[in-house]
Amino acid sequence: MLLQIAIVMTSLSLLAFGGANAIVPELHRQVVDVMGAMTDADFTNLFALAQTAPGPNVMILSLVGWRLAGAAGLAVATAATLIPPSVLALAAGRFLSRRGDSRALKAVRAGLVPLAIGLILASGFVLARAADRDALTIAITVLAAAALFFTRINPIWLMAAAAFAGIALRVISP
Repeated sequence: MLLQIAIVMTSLSLLAFGGANAIVPELHRQVVDVMGAMTDADFTNLFALAQTAPGPNVMILSLVGWRLAGAAGLAVATAATLIPPSVLALAAGRFLSRRGDSRALKAVRAGLVPLAIGLILASGFVLARAADRDALTIAITVLAAAALFFTRINPIWLMAAAAFAGIALRVISP
C-alpha cells in the first residue's frame, strides 16, 4: 500500500498546476474509484478538514495517505507530495533564470493559466458531486457557489454558514 501511495502522490504532485485543488478530481478517482479505499463521504470529509485547517491546501494528500495507511501513509504521502515538485521547481528555476525570456517559454506560461483554471473548476465539480446527496445539499452548494462568484466574501465564512445551515436544517427536520 505504501508504494501505491508514493506512486499516486508523486504523479499527482507533479501535475498540480494551480495548487493542490487542481488535482482533487484525480485524487478522488484514484482513492475512491480505482483503489476503493474510501467512500465519497470519507473523501469529502478529508477535503473539508484540509480546507479548514490552517496551512497549505496540499494537506489533503497527506490526510489521504494517513487514512489509507496510518502514520506511515501520512509520511510517505507527504514526502511524495513535497519532494518531487520541489526538485522540479529548483531545476526549472535554474533553467528559467538562464532562458526565461524566450518566446517559447512565455507561450508555455500563458498556456498553463487556462489549464490551472480548468483543473480547479473540475475539482469543484467533483467535490460538489460527491457532497451533494439531496436537494438541501445541492441548494447549499449552488448558493455558496453563487456567493463566491458574485461577491468577494471569504470562503471560510461560506463554509461556516453552509455547515451551520446543514446542521440546523437536519436538527429541525431529521
